[in-house]
Formats: sequence, structure tokens, C-alpha cells
Amino acid sequence: MKHQKNQSTGVLFVFLGFSEYPNLQVPLFIMFLIIYTITVLENLGVILVIRINAKLHTPMYFFLSHLSFIDLSYTTVIAPKLLDLLITEDRSISLKGCIAQFFFACACVVTQTFILAVMAYDRFVAICNPLLYRVAMSQRLCGLLVTGTYLWGSLCATTLTYFLLGLSYCRSVTINHFCCEYSAILSAACSDSSFSQMAILLICMFNETCSLLIIIVSYVVIFITVIKIPTKGALQKALSTCAPHLTAISFCHGIILLLYCALKSKGSLLLVKIVTVFYSMVVPMLNPLMYSLRNKEIKETVKKLIHIKFVSHSL
Repeated sequence: MKHQKNQSTGVLFVFLGFSEYPNLQVPLFIMFLIIYTITVLENLGVILVIRINAKLHTPMYFFLSHLSFIDLSYTTVIAPKLLDLLITEDRSISLKGCIAQFFFACACVVTQTFILAVMAYDRFVAICNPLLYRVAMSQRLCGLLVTGTYLWGSLCATTLTYFLLGLSYCRSVTINHFCCEYSAILSAACSDSSFSQMAILLICMFNETCSLLIIIVSYVVIFITVIKIPTKGALQKALSTCAPHLTAISFCHGIILLLYCALKSKGSLLLVKIVTVFYSMVVPMLNPLMYSLRNKEIKETVKKLIHIKFVSHSL
């Protein structure tokens, strides 16, 4: 281990990013900067609105505020370095910097997958046991569920980071990516990385299986419960309530499965980068919109804040 640590001293990774398209560097910078700015404002807005409006102090919005926090954190881990790559000639990052970026990104991704699973369970309780909802989803249980997702995300990130730190790396390696994704870091290793590859495979499979199982079981029971309700429009109302969450789940798990199962060939590296941009920047921008557009409480609170701001400026 000491020999490997010495070998990895002074290691620099050089990102290619989107350098193969020099004429698009400035347009891409402007586009990504706009997306990142909107993402930050939207997610901070959702967190603020939920905190201000007492009507939104319910388990569903509690989980939604944490989803917004995770989205904000994840895009903030990835976006600044991507923007920097587009406007500076220095495309390098130190090994420590790369490992740190991976750790926080990994923790956010794992936490997000289980927050979505917790939100599915919350919808299950709300629709299948509405009279016991407040009792079943107590403040203490909600706090424990969210704390558990953060702790598990941190544990997975710590485990994978430990395996990465146990490898030795070539002093200067060019990586055809714009962020420190696990397979990109492994490609820069000079030592045998087969055990690390096995670790990421097992952890990904476990997390995907567990989170998807919770989500699928929750929504199967929801569907069975709703179709048994004789009330007209019950199914439509349930689908309308769950649609934003189902869309967020489709984006999250669909892209993860696409990145780690389908896009493995060298010819698909550009597509990998595009999909990663979509997952790390576009999805965090879309999530607040999906959850807010059909939500009367959030829209009313936003209107009141805008009205108060407008009146205060006019006085």
C-alpha cells in the first residue's frame, strides 16, 4: 500500500471534456451556465417555499425538500468543473480533487435513489391507508428514513472511495470525460482494478435491486388499491398525484441502467457524456418543475412571495 501511495503522488488527470468540438465551447458554456443557474434557483426556491408555508409541512413535502437539496448538491459537485473545462486551457485535476468529486457525487446519487424509494413508500401509505397516514408517517419515522438514506449514501461512497485509494495511478492520464466517474478513474489505474470493478458492480446491483423493489411493490399495491375504489376518477386522481414521482424515477433509474449496462463501448463515449450532462444538470432542473407545476400549494406560495416582493419594491 505504501508503494502504491508513493506511485500516486503528484498524479494529474486531464479531462478531454468536449474539447473535440472547439467551436462549441462558448455556446456550451453559456447553455450549461444558464441550466445550472436555473437549477440552483429552482431547488433553493422549492426548499424555501416548503419551509415558509406551514401547509406544506407534511411527509411528502419533507421528502421533496430533501430531494431538492440532493439535486442541488449533485449538480453543484459536477457543474462548476464542467464550466471551468469549457473556458480554461488547464483541464487537469489532482487525484485528491478527483477522488473528492467522486465521493460527493456518489453519495448524492445513492441517496437520491433511496429518497425516491422512500417517496414511493410515502405515496403507498397515503393512498392505501389515508386515515392512518399521519400516524404511520410520523415526524420521527420520516426523520429516520431520510437520515438512513444519507448514511447509506455516505457509506457506499466511502467504501468505493476506499477501493479507489488502494490503487496506484499513472502520473498523467487523459480521461475522455468531464467528471470523475468511477469507471473513468479506474481507466487511469496502473495496478489491477478487477476487485474495484467487482465492488462497484455489486454495490450498484444491490442499490438498484433494493430501491426498485421498494418502488415497484409500492406502486403495484397502489394500483391494486385504486382500481378497487368505486369512486369515479379515483384512478385518474392517483395517477395525477404520482405522475411527477414516476417521471423522476424513470429519469433516475433509466439513466443509471443506461450508463452502467448499455453504454460500454468506446464508440459511445460522446453519448455517455451527453447522458451524464442530462442526469447531473438537466434532471435536477426538471425535478422542481415536475413537482411544482401541478401543485396548487406551491404555486400559491410562490405567487404570494412574488406579490409581497412586488409590493415592497413599489412602496
